[in-house]
Amino acid sequence: MFNKTFYSRLADEFAEVHKNFNPHKFILDVTRGLSDRSLNERMRNTSLVLKNHLPNDYKKAVEILQTVIPQMPGGYTNLLFPDFVGLYGHDHVDHSMEALKFFTRFGSSEFAVREFLKRDFRKAIGYMNQWAKDKNYHVRRLASEGSRPRLPWSFKLEEVIKNPTATFAILEQLKQDPELYVRKSVANHLNDISKDNPNHMLTLVNSWDKSHAHTSWIIKHASRSLIKKGHSGSLAVFDFEKNVKVNIENFVLKNTKLKLGDTLQFDFDVVSKKKTSQKLVIDYLIHYRKKHGELSPKVFKLTELTLLPAQRTHLSKKQKMKDFTTRKHFAGVHELEIQVNGRILDKRQFHLSV
Repeated sequence: MFNKTFYSRLADEFAEVHKNFNPHKFILDVTRGLSDRSLNERMRNTSLVLKNHLPNDYKKAVEILQTVIPQMPGGYTNLLFPDFVGLYGHDHVDHSMEALKFFTRFGSSEFAVREFLKRDFRKAIGYMNQWAKDKNYHVRRLASEGSRPRLPWSFKLEEVIKNPTATFAILEQLKQDPELYVRKSVANHLNDISKDNPNHMLTLVNSWDKSHAHTSWIIKHASRSLIKKGHSGSLAVFDFEKNVKVNIENFVLKNTKLKLGDTLQFDFDVVSKKKTSQKLVIDYLIHYRKKHGELSPKVFKLTELTLLPAQRTHLSKKQKMKDFTTRKHFAGVHELEIQVNGRILDKRQFHLSV
């Protein structure tokens, strides 16, 4: 994304609005050592180079950035505009926060705004409480996403981890948001909180009206980590059975010896052993063999169902064993487990060769 074609377009746009901008010199500077830099290193380097090609007056530099960004294609590369603010705007908080609010409509200011939360949490969160009420859904989403305690690719917000109620006003405002983009952020924010402060998270969502479709969606997706762990409080939110009485029968792996690229396929029956209906969430865990030989479990969602007294239901699953950027497979014995409402009820082993 940050390549010579992009930088040529960017340089032309800056030259249009800033008479002292030298596009040729900018391209030479910003592409020096380009091949050795990762995606985010390229973005950060762009901000650093821009500092030397824009006015020293911060507010004038931001004004130029605000004129250029609407002319650029939307997407990840537009994160460089708030990145500039996150780097150089600390002495101009009010101006910077308004700039981040503007930039987020063209990409996202979620990473840059955390620099201000880290330095002056109270002031920054005050802005974000107001953003949660904004008419623009990108701005509302920034209020939630930027203040997540454990935003991926960013540092933890220790202020929120220590005091999860610090962002509750934002979440309260957005709990019925009509935009899925915003609701996903609220659910992820709550899921972050559940990793450090599950009781705080559950207390909040239990105070909400689950009959509202948008709120119910948020709560369900926010509870995913706790439900996978079988956390009793999260199970209770959706009336999943606490005292599960089921058997796993006819648990069969089609092939116990797989090669990378093959498909893991398994079948089993879930059989009720209770005289009343049971609401179940059924997952499976694969314990992957890691580089140094240890096993690391990964939980996968299979299904949710209500099992009637004495009912038997048959389930099956196929999963291709292939490498991802986030998961590399290693040879050896792996384990497969069936989990019902957080309880491991049966397991099998299979061997993977790579």
